Amino acid sequence: MPAIVGVVQVITIGSSSIFNIGDVYKVMPVSTAKTFSGAGSFNTGDGLYVYNQQSSTNTYDTDLLDQGNFFNA
Repeated sequence: MPAIVGVVQVITIGSSSIFNIGDVYKVMPVSTAKTFSGAGSFNTGDGLYVYNQQSSTNTYDTDLLDQGNFFNA
């Protein structure tokens, strides 16, 4: 289904990233990663103010495997 897209601002695109505007059949990742970060780490925007009194990131993970990308072509 066609769509009309307005203004798009792209700051950066990593080497394993996907940026698509328009119709697609299938978009699948070819790599996976686990990221630990504190409160307010991935906030983006113009004029953003983040106030965290105390932040603690728990990195203890008992799983041997997380969701994989086994069937991606």
